[in-house]
Amino acid sequence: MCKSRWKLNLEAEICPFDNHGTMLVILTTHPIQYQVPLWQALARDGRVRFEVWYLCDHAIRATHDPEFGRAFAWDLGQGSLEGYPHRFLSINEKWSLHPSDFFGIRLTGALGPLLRERGVTALWIQGWQKYAYWQAASQARQAGVEVWLRGETNDLAPSGGLLKGWLKRIRLRRLFSQVDRFLFIGSANRRFYRNHGVAEQRLFPAPYCVDNARFAAQAEALRSQRSEIRRRWGIADEACCVLFCGKFISKKRPLDVVAAAKLLADDRTSSPIHLLFVGSGELGGELRAATAAAFDAENPTGPLPSSPDEARPRASFAGFLNQTEISRAYVAADVLVLPSDHGETWGLVVNEAMASTLPCIVSDAVGCGEDLVVPVDPARRYPLGDIGALASAIGAFHGDGRAGGNLAAVVSRHDFAATITTLAEISSRTETPTRTSKFVPGR
Repeated sequence: MCKSRWKLNLEAEICPFDNHGTMLVILTTHPIQYQVPLWQALARDGRVRFEVWYLCDHAIRATHDPEFGRAFAWDLGQGSLEGYPHRFLSINEKWSLHPSDFFGIRLTGALGPLLRERGVTALWIQGWQKYAYWQAASQARQAGVEVWLRGETNDLAPSGGLLKGWLKRIRLRRLFSQVDRFLFIGSANRRFYRNHGVAEQRLFPAPYCVDNARFAAQAEALRSQRSEIRRRWGIADEACCVLFCGKFISKKRPLDVVAAAKLLADDRTSSPIHLLFVGSGELGGELRAATAAAFDAENPTGPLPSSPDEARPRASFAGFLNQTEISRAYVAADVLVLPSDHGETWGLVVNEAMASTLPCIVSDAVGCGEDLVVPVDPARRYPLGDIGALASAIGAFHGDGRAGGNLAAVVSRHDFAATITTLAEISSRTETPTRTSKFVPGR
């Protein structure tokens, strides 16, 4: 729980900014490992005057995550708070009783005075699922400050029926009428806004990305250790290693990878399949029961099955790997599979893998598929839940090395520079609020 009220990192604020007529505030829940490098890069760029306002310090200190089934903090540590101006806002203390439920966060202080004191011209919120975001957006509008939105929702999920779809459209029409500019993360996200009546001139590209340079450098430094890493995890040199990386929960469908490996088990002409699971969660027991474990970081001294068979493909469980450790898995594997359902609104693990030159296969429900995977090879995007199609996509990697293709060229289009350029361009137009823009509801 954050104790400080309106606490500002003054040391970070001294970095020079070119655009002195504008002031952007970025409101987000906590220092997120994917976002922090963007804030740091934005500060280094210097074209946009900004501050990041956090609601809490989750993931800097160890906090229990029920989906991972463990407490953890990102190993970037206090570096997550360095190199850019930021502060922590005052929130309701009862939220600390439910630290995994960010919807429960409420602002307890009025933002109006602070917005005026800091000369804020635009407030950027990260979606609409947190009550505190809309508290802030409402107060920003009252203060004559523009509201920018960068959310993840896309148009890939089923509508859920006529009545549910109609109610959702009405709700979103009201929410979107409070927003001046929409920062879209990819093609499916952009279509979602257009389908809900957002005019083209209010849409600006801010592609979802990770620190490509860091992941590329980490992978390159480990490349010579690939065989050693695989041996440590019980992965044979000749095996085609299929990586699943994420929480072992239903929406990510890790058991689909096991099912696909079973279909491939009787193909004696190709390299054997070895599954590498990185992460933890409620489906961990089922995954272990369905596979023959060659290595298990969560039970390193326990008994392991003697051999795989058609019913139980060989697998290794590397456990939870933090940001400075995950590159070992990207180097060890031959392909990453993300079989998630529509709850995977993007899938930043694909960005990480591709920046590490690891090819990826995704279901057609994964938000990043058409932007990151299809440009490399359309055959690596398969229909959700189609185990045969997934098995065929995995089978294509047999004997094909890492089949990198044009991974670097595709992932380079999803880099911090693209979002920073967008922010610089629209910040130059945001010295005064633009409340005259009209909202056109979708039909």
